[in-house]
Amino acid sequence: MTDAFARARALFDLPQGVVYLDGNSLGALPRAARERVRREIDESWGRELIRAWNTAGWMDLPAQVGDKIGALVGAEKGAIVAGDSTSINLFKALTAALPLQPTRRVILSDTGNFPTDLYVAEGVCRLLGQGHALKTVEPEAAGDALDESVAVLMLTQVDYRTGRLHDMRELTRRAQALGIITIWDLAHSAGAFPVDLAGCGVDIAIGCGYKYLNGGPGAPAFIYVAPRWQARIEPALTGWLGHAAPFAFELNYRPAAAIDRLRVGTPPVLSLAALDAALDVFEGVDMPALRKRSIELSEAFIRGVEANCPALTLASPRDPALRGSQVSFRFAHGYAAMQALIARGVIGDFRAPDVMRFGFTPLYLSPADIDRAVAVIAEVMRERLWDKPEYAARSRVT
Repeated sequence: MTDAFARARALFDLPQGVVYLDGNSLGALPRAARERVRREIDESWGRELIRAWNTAGWMDLPAQVGDKIGALVGAEKGAIVAGDSTSINLFKALTAALPLQPTRRVILSDTGNFPTDLYVAEGVCRLLGQGHALKTVEPEAAGDALDESVAVLMLTQVDYRTGRLHDMRELTRRAQALGIITIWDLAHSAGAFPVDLAGCGVDIAIGCGYKYLNGGPGAPAFIYVAPRWQARIEPALTGWLGHAAPFAFELNYRPAAAIDRLRVGTPPVLSLAALDAALDVFEGVDMPALRKRSIELSEAFIRGVEANCPALTLASPRDPALRGSQVSFRFAHGYAAMQALIARGVIGDFRAPDVMRFGFTPLYLSPADIDRAVAVIAEVMRERLWDKPEYAARSRVT
């Protein structure tokens, strides 16, 4: 392990004897996050009480965290605000974007998108009651489906099941050439590899804080709006902290300037503080180097699994340039096999109907971890450990 990644690994509290290949679903615990939350509870909340909104800078956390995320995804300063969930931010994004193309009625997405994004889009169409419709195509067909009936192109950059990576730059260019507003979901991108929102000319983006950003379960999400749109958008979900003067307590809504109009309610201070501290693990991390390391780890994993487990079929693109920082294999008994792996200290996850999913987070994974994971997977498959009844019982979360 290089010195940079060895230093990064030391910043995490990792259980002994565990190879954690699920950071694409929930990141590991940064040591600083635990201490930061303790400090906010004991010192800020415990001693300062309500004064901490000012003395501890609580009200500034959404913008502060937003700028830290912005540095990882190529956003302009002041173009991201953190808070709410990914789904709520998508609702805000769609209701702000659709009026920018008032004569068009199609939201275009793909069948590889995370279902909640599709559900939110369907709900927005029903709510607006103006004849809007969600159209989904196969991921490979998204570019060819662009035409002048489309108001918004809504895509998740990395397919949550297979890790397939959309070409953000090219699809954004093609969409905007037709006057289409682009909304990108970065849930499996932010913190996983270099993203260049400003350089790609993206209009709006959203993402979550608990996967590769390591902010903790249910960590606040974020929303990006390109500076050129910030004074024009009018999201349908308007709350007091998106008001131009929240503490004037005016009866009528006036949108705040710039990205602040995307704020809604009171910031979730403790979870924002955890995310704020977690983002500090990226200090000094070169994102292209992180991407290179991710590819090295995932390629070694694929070679090892394919050499030892012929029953598993690669579901991810073989070319590492065409996938994010995860690798998926298909197996008819994938759920049970994953439970057998977890019982032996190799943690990935399962996505229906048959996908065994493994995430690669170079901040805390080493080549030795990959070797051990391959050996355990081979043992599970060779000895048919997935066939044991105790691994077939489905838990609520897979």
